[in-house]
Amino acid sequence: MSKYKYKLLALDLDDTMLNSQLMIPGDSRRAVELARQAGARVTLATGRMFCSALPFARELGIEEYLITYQGALVKHAVTGDVLFHRPVPFDLALEVIELVNRYGYHINIYLDDVPYIARQTKESELYTAISRISMKEVGDLGAFLRERGQDPTKIVVVTREELIDRLLAEVRPIFGDQLHISKSKPHFLEFSHPLGNKGDALAAIAKYYGVARDEIIAVGDSYNDLEMIDYAGLGVVVGNARPEIKARADYVCRTNDECGVAEVVDKFILTNL
Repeated sequence: MSKYKYKLLALDLDDTMLNSQLMIPGDSRRAVELARQAGARVTLATGRMFCSALPFARELGIEEYLITYQGALVKHAVTGDVLFHRPVPFDLALEVIELVNRYGYHINIYLDDVPYIARQTKESELYTAISRISMKEVGDLGAFLRERGQDPTKIVVVTREELIDRLLAEVRPIFGDQLHISKSKPHFLEFSHPLGNKGDALAAIAKYYGVARDEIIAVGDSYNDLEMIDYAGLGVVVGNARPEIKARADYVCRTNDECGVAEVVDKFILTNL
């Protein structure tokens, strides 16, 4: 176990750990390795699917539980053990799909770590380029979900940001006390279980490993990172984040393209405070 103050480091991937080319910069990779050598546990906390996050965990040598799907699925990077899975309740998922279908926006739903879509669109092509995971086209998503009879891990709507913002304003009064609803990227609106967020997932991992809240660093960049930034003893936001996200941080580091994660490790983990 780390002899330093911070014993658990939770890292968002997109626009935080990953640079603009969706790669892990060498300096940040080396910093994570140094943090692990110092005894700190390192986890990823991402909206990505488990299968999309796992290659990055392997690249970083992470052998811990990973926070995926925004916190709806916490699964071990090596053993595959599931600490918990908190999917969207079936009836609520159907209601969300029906509402969003009225606008014709692109929707992803996720079952058993597989993404399903009604049809291929420019939005699905964008998502595939980011996630590096192929999507399965199934036609009417509501009919498909009824046939499967299964709670989806998460629902994601993809469209222009101004339309996402209008949709968010509409759905929060309807589903806000029943689902966790958040923007991840400006053009992604994500619906998950009320406890399917990064803050609750981080608390569960910390409890499992016996790490106190004030021994945790969480690093992120977007709205879906706010719960874990608020929960962690040290909530860090990268310099490329929007001003309203930075305002919630205890510390603002360099941008993702400037290896902000490496700065955090050097300043707060490798230095006794």
